[in-house]
Amino acid sequence: MILSMSGVVLLAIIVFLFFRKGGLKASHAVACALFGFFLAGTAIAPSIEAGSQSLASLLGGIKF
Repeated sequence: MILSMSGVVLLAIIVFLFFRKGGLKASHAVACALFGFFLAGTAIAPSIEAGSQSLASLLGGIKF
């Protein structure tokens, strides 16, 4: 749950920065949000979640 919330916050910041720089129009942001919302209800959602969790654990294991 914490990982998904931080992912949502990170994506929100990225969308905000794109919107402020002029590279993302409001209609594009709405289309992306609706796509994500409807994608979450499909059968592929668990695979996407598992992939993002494995990527997060891989990145979390990197030592600098």
